[in-house]
Amino acid sequence: MNNPFEVVQGVAVEETNKNLDLNTRITNLISSAPIFLFMKGTPDMPQCGFSANVVKILNHHGVSFKTFNILSDMDIRDGVKQFSNWPTYPQLYVKGQLVGGNDIVTELMHNGELEEILKN
Repeated sequence: MNNPFEVVQGVAVEETNKNLDLNTRITNLISSAPIFLFMKGTPDMPQCGFSANVVKILNHHGVSFKTFNILSDMDIRDGVKQFSNWPTYPQLYVKGQLVGGNDIVTELMHNGELEEILKN
């Protein structure tokens, strides 16, 4: 089970083509769903509290989202940090745009802005 995978509503799906350059692979992952989360672990088994919290928030809002377990692929794990210029995980993207990590997503939820971001 060393293969990287993304989780789509709990179903393991093969990752994008490894023959593509790293930025293309990352872009393809992000654009594979309107709401995309790079996280440690999977929605069913998060591997850190921050990832678990963002999954909980997304589930609370009842939105469908795809995830990628960055612990399963070191190239993606390191590459996304450079791609986004954001040093930590999780990283939430909505319609291809970085929203932020746990702190920002939590703050947006508390001030009511996240629901609007997720709907648009």
